[in-house]
Amino acid sequence: MSITKRSKILIVGTGAVGGFYGGKLAEAGQDVSTLCRSDYEIVKSEGIKVKSCSGDFAYRPAQVVKYISDYRGCPDYVIVTLKSLPNIDVSELIGPAVAPSTSIVLIQNGIGIETVIRDNFPDNELVSGLAFICVSRIKAGEIHHQEYGRLVLGLYPNGASENVELLVELFINSGVHCTISHDVIRERWKKLLWNASFNTISVLTGADTKSILDNKYTAELVLKIMKEVQTVATVSGHDIESSVLQKYIDDTRKMKPYRTSMLLDYEAGKKMEIEAILGNTIAIAQKYSTQVTNLKCLYGLLMLINNNLNP
Repeated sequence: MSITKRSKILIVGTGAVGGFYGGKLAEAGQDVSTLCRSDYEIVKSEGIKVKSCSGDFAYRPAQVVKYISDYRGCPDYVIVTLKSLPNIDVSELIGPAVAPSTSIVLIQNGIGIETVIRDNFPDNELVSGLAFICVSRIKAGEIHHQEYGRLVLGLYPNGASENVELLVELFINSGVHCTISHDVIRERWKKLLWNASFNTISVLTGADTKSILDNKYTAELVLKIMKEVQTVATVSGHDIESSVLQKYIDDTRKMKPYRTSMLLDYEAGKKMEIEAILGNTIAIAQKYSTQVTNLKCLYGLLMLINNNLNP
């Protein structure tokens, strides 16, 4: 497919992930706008700066809006990169900007996060996506891209479309390694192997990925958690080969020590994505009468911590 026109893209959630990928698309010539709240004044006046392992860059979004109703035009894609939190009503947030032809793209963590969007926008194309990237927000309008950057996109609940293929091509042209999955739910389960283990253990220990794997007992716990996620994925119809678990562990050993996004949220006093990552997984396990002792233990501990954090 050849790109014949600029696509209008609205990024909702211009933190680390949204700021980085929105910037790559903008640098490649796409019409990229951003919805910002806490960073609004800085991004409006100075744009977004990205310190990246693949080369620093900065950009100014086509539009910077504080309220979705202020966005002018009809976006081809609304890309949601917000944290998956129960107190954020994504459907209500993006509603005013969603036109009949708009594709809604969720680049978020967790499992089962698409259902509410599908129910509220049944006639819009829904794209589910996973970002495999080490990136963090340094301060307002500034992002640090430490490593990786791969994206996987797929039509929800399965398959692909011309719009998905075009978006993948836009990312590839911007220098992002992006691929299509025809079973994107399985890809979500695969990423959950990492998020349910490393993210959660990092919060409880304050440790980075290298420290977690260098400790015999936390390394063993990582594998136990991954195996529970693998089991739930399998009983729900999405088989994951055992070799994937070991590959994720091996790849994590090779990468630079990384303080996970959930740990950074905790240290900043922000609510963590424990429902999307753990709560939804446990609910699916219970539906299939599957035991997930380690996941329940982590969930209980993190619930107590989460209750004391800011909304």
